[in-house]
Amino acid sequence: MSTMSASALATELKLSRGRISQYVSEGKLDGCYSGEGRQRRFDLQKVAKALGKRLDPGQMMGNGAQTATVLAAQSSEGAPKKRGGGATKLPDGDDDAYHMARTQKAQEEARALRRRNAMDEGTFVLASETTLVMQQLLSKEVAQFENVMRQAARKIADELGVDFKEVRALLVATWREHRSKRAQLLTEQSEVIEMTEAEREANI
Repeated sequence: MSTMSASALATELKLSRGRISQYVSEGKLDGCYSGEGRQRRFDLQKVAKALGKRLDPGQMMGNGAQTATVLAAQSSEGAPKKRGGGATKLPDGDDDAYHMARTQKAQEEARALRRRNAMDEGTFVLASETTLVMQQLLSKEVAQFENVMRQAARKIADELGVDFKEVRALLVATWREHRSKRAQLLTEQSEVIEMTEAEREANI
């Protein structure tokens, strides 16, 4: 079974991460994990056994084992029934769709687990948070540059004996035109950028 981080383990067992750390310190989870610190990875089944918690081994949807029992009972009621024209109707208990849904759910949970592990390790960050931080930094830089333009306009006006407002307006207009062209260029470039081989391999 794949291993998971402390955060993922806490989520699976409905415990706090602090409680997991406490169990580790007390030695209750000895033999249930490998690695140390942020690289520590836990075996869910071993941890559950050590803590006396029960797991649904099939990781079933809905009512879990009860649902599977009902489906099995329905599928055993009889052979496929013949319909008009020789067509065969699948028995009411046919559980292909159920197993397909289970497989899809398991894949989604595994993907979510890999994502949480990667975030815990610092390999990945939330794009929304990164975007927000970058926007804040860029806004500060733009504000600083506009302040520099005001100072430059004042110096030019004083040195050349021209109107300060006209100089400042010319500088601002030139700056805004430059920003507009750069924004359009970067937008066009971002639309054709492809993931690198490393990014494709780590795409979770």
